[in-house]
Amino acid sequence: MRELAPGQSCQISVVDSVTGDSELIYETTQMLFEAPNWTPDGWLVLNGDGRLWRLRPEPGAVPELIPLVGVPDLNNDHVVSPVAEEIFLSGNDWQIYVAPLAGGSARRLTADDDGRMHFLHGVSPDGTTLAYIGVQPEADGAWGPGTVWTMRLDGTESTQITSNAWSSDGSEYSPDARWIYLNTEAFSSIPGHAQIARVPVAGGELEQLTFDDRVNWFPHHAPDGRTIVYLSYPSGTVGHPADLPVELRLVRGGDWSAITTLVSLFGGQGTINVNSWAPDSRRLAFAAYPICNK
Repeated sequence: MRELAPGQSCQISVVDSVTGDSELIYETTQMLFEAPNWTPDGWLVLNGDGRLWRLRPEPGAVPELIPLVGVPDLNNDHVVSPVAEEIFLSGNDWQIYVAPLAGGSARRLTADDDGRMHFLHGVSPDGTTLAYIGVQPEADGAWGPGTVWTMRLDGTESTQITSNAWSSDGSEYSPDARWIYLNTEAFSSIPGHAQIARVPVAGGELEQLTFDDRVNWFPHHAPDGRTIVYLSYPSGTVGHPADLPVELRLVRGGDWSAITTLVSLFGGQGTINVNSWAPDSRRLAFAAYPICNK
C-alpha cells in the first residue's frame, strides 16, 4: 500500500467545473488517501491504508472508517452502485467484491478459475454489469497486457471487449450505456503511452478521442453525460505513476477539439482513478499529493 513520502501531504479537494473554483476539504500528512468518489447522498468515499473511508465534502470534516468484513486490503478501484446502497471493490488479491455502502459483510464476485487479475473500473447505468481490466500473468510472473472485460454481477457472461495485442485501462460506461470509455495504448508505438478512446459496449472498433503528445488516463463522465474529465500526464510518462505535475482536463458536449484544463496539480496515481463527479454533474473531487518546495 502506498504511503506519503517525507514532507508530503494528501489533499482532498472539490472543484466547480464551471467556475474553476477549488475548495480544500481535507489535508493530512499521516495517511495517503486515494480515488474519491461520491455516494448518491453526497458523501465522498476514499481508500487509505488498504481500507475504505467516507468523508463529508466540507472543510473541517474528518474521514470515517467504513467497517467491512470479508475483504482483503483494498486498492483504489471502488465504484458506487447507481441503483443500490452498495459499493464494488477491488482487493489486493486481484478479485472484485461487493459490500454494503454503510459497511458490513462483503461478497466476492469474481472466480479463481479464469486465471486473471481483476481491476474494477465501471458499472453499467442499470447496475447489472461491471467493466473491469483483466490481466493474465505471464509464465515468468510478469504482467500481461490489460484488456477490458464486462461481467454480470452474478459472475456470469464474462466477455472480453478489447484485444490483448495492446494494453488498456480505466474502462467506464457512458451514461447512455452505449459505450465504454477507456485509455489505451492501441494508438501508440511506445509502450506505456495511453490516449483516450471509446468502444461499443458489445465490443468492436476502438475510436480514438485524444491525439496530443501527452499521456491521458481515466476518462469519467458526469452523471448527466454532458462533461468528461480525464487525467493528463506530461509527454513521455510511462503508465500512470504517482508524484508528477498533472492536469485534470475537461471535454464539454462531446467536443474533443476544444479540451480545456480545469486544474493543474501534483499527483497522478490516486488523483481520479475512479469516477469523482458529484451527483449534481457540476462538482468533482480529486486528490493531490504536494511535497514541500514542489
